[in-house]
Amino acid sequence: MTFLDRWRERWRNVRDRLVADPRFQRWALNNPVTRPLARRGARAGLDLAAGFVYSQVLVACAQLKLFDLLRGGPLPVDALATKLSLSEPATRRLLDAASSLDLAERRSGGRYGLGLLGAAFAGNPQALRVVEHQPLLYADLIDPVALLRQEKRGALADYWPYSDGDSPKTLSAQQVGPYSAFMAATQPMVAQQALDAYDLSRGRRLLDVGGGEGVFLAAAADRAPQLRLALFDLPAVAARARERLDAAGLLARTDIYGGDFLNDPLPEGADIATLIRIVHDHDDASALKLLRNVRKALAPGATLLIIEGMSGVKGAEPLDAYYGFYTLAMGRGEPRRVEEIEALLRDAGFGKFRLARNPLPALASILVAQAV
Repeated sequence: MTFLDRWRERWRNVRDRLVADPRFQRWALNNPVTRPLARRGARAGLDLAAGFVYSQVLVACAQLKLFDLLRGGPLPVDALATKLSLSEPATRRLLDAASSLDLAERRSGGRYGLGLLGAAFAGNPQALRVVEHQPLLYADLIDPVALLRQEKRGALADYWPYSDGDSPKTLSAQQVGPYSAFMAATQPMVAQQALDAYDLSRGRRLLDVGGGEGVFLAAAADRAPQLRLALFDLPAVAARARERLDAAGLLARTDIYGGDFLNDPLPEGADIATLIRIVHDHDDASALKLLRNVRKALAPGATLLIIEGMSGVKGAEPLDAYYGFYTLAMGRGEPRRVEEIEALLRDAGFGKFRLARNPLPALASILVAQAV
């Protein structure tokens, strides 16, 4: 430990003792110089304690399609009550709660319109799909200590059936349907981040490993018309991709493969490969096995893009909380820092890493690596 590290440690210890002292807390609130900082800290504490209630207000707004109703303009409470199938008191309670969170906004004449955040959600159906998915996670988090002690099995493991199965290739169309549809519905917002950050037009053949229903490949095909496309996923998922890409008129330029990407050989010949929201679903041993399998399919100099939420990236700090508990309920996986992913990549035969710049790292970061 360096001198600077020791100094920082001593300072933090002093800070912690002060902030934990009730007398200091009262002094900080009464002192006009420190009062704004103390109030911000108190508000942050309230937001943490009430965060579940906030999220449930958002879920209620999403499930009741409130943002769609208000998108056309402000409405009075009685009209909204009829459209929401709620009593007027319940409607007003929801609207006041939503207004306090900037999801709605009080307007003149007793009407309510969209708040700034509500307008953002109204224009982003993919984000609303994630919100509507959240109750599955919330049910598993009712007893977070039991989840941490592995005294209960998370229900999310059933939603993602490949997460604790020994033979994922045997999953049926019915089993893969719910999560495949969810991934397809939420993939466009991730695809946009990746395609804006990395120019695929330099490539000849793109292989999307764990490519789901082919939503990313369809977006990539639009950005780079010269690209040949390839997708690898579980057989039942690959069948869904075939239908989607056929409907999009892309089947002639796409090769679709079904199999287990941990154990089956991956198709060769791609000069760009992608793993989108895949690596953080696996523990270190499985992630390394996957990366080595990808490396076997790539020639030296080929590019691999890992596209997912990553810990420690500025603007994405809360991901350790969200993905940490989401993957715990799911049954495997963990959020990783960029350097931890790079260590796995290095062991798998990749190098020349760089983190591509993108405006929303809380949604996804894009780590570029090269097969060496």
